[in-house]
Amino acid sequence: MKNSEILELSTEELGARIGEERANLTKLKFAHAVSAIENPTRITKVRKDIARLNTELTKRKAASASEKN
Repeated sequence: MKNSEILELSTEELGARIGEERANLTKLKFAHAVSAIENPTRITKVRKDIARLNTELTKRKAASASEKN
C-alpha cells in the first residue's frame, strides 16, 4: 500500500483497514507455520503496511489533539 493511498483514507477507514491487515497478518503467519507459504516476504510487507497505517493514524490523532488546545 502506497502512502498516497493511505493519505486518501478517512480516519475511520484507517482504523478499519488496520483491523483487516492485522487479521490478514495472523492468517499469513498461521499458514506459514502449518506449511511454508509460496512468498514469505508477504508477511514482511503486511507488517510494514500496518506500521504505515498506524503512523498515519497517530499523526492524525496528534493533529486533532493540538487543534483542540
